[in-house]
Amino acid sequence: MEDDNCVMKIGTLRAHFTGYQPEKRATQEFCEDIPELGRAIIVIDYVSAALRQYEVEFRVLEDVNDLRSGGRYEDLGSEADIEAATLVHVPFQVYPRGTLTFEHNFETPGWYIGMITAKDPETGTVLHSVFPFKVGVHSLWRYLPAFLIVFAIAALVYRLTGRKNNSTEVK
Repeated sequence: MEDDNCVMKIGTLRAHFTGYQPEKRATQEFCEDIPELGRAIIVIDYVSAALRQYEVEFRVLEDVNDLRSGGRYEDLGSEADIEAATLVHVPFQVYPRGTLTFEHNFETPGWYIGMITAKDPETGTVLHSVFPFKVGVHSLWRYLPAFLIVFAIAALVYRLTGRKNNSTEVK
């Protein structure tokens, strides 16, 4: 669980983020970036049972400040700035079963910021968790293994079928 990239920390509490794109990726799960544009179903499951008592709010923000992967809560600006950048807002609510689910249709590729805010019912303490993610942005690095395989096969075929060096032949 400690090495799980899908686990978000909300103060000392934890939740697990999972996304789906049924029309594009069938039942494939993702937790860091959303691979394709279009409808995405996001599921947040509480790992920490204490979160079931908290009021929790969730937002998806446009990365208007170009924070990319380095975005932190402190970088988001004022409450008005956060409100202005909000694309999805799931208002504060207690989730006694420990699961928050919503859908959003992502139409523009780029960076977005997910934000969970949790209020402790006993102390009134407010905790924030911010996690930047990309939507519909494909890295060319994922094609590198295929390119290397094709290059190696081409080099092998050239070597096996290439012309022989005529300088070693006796005339």
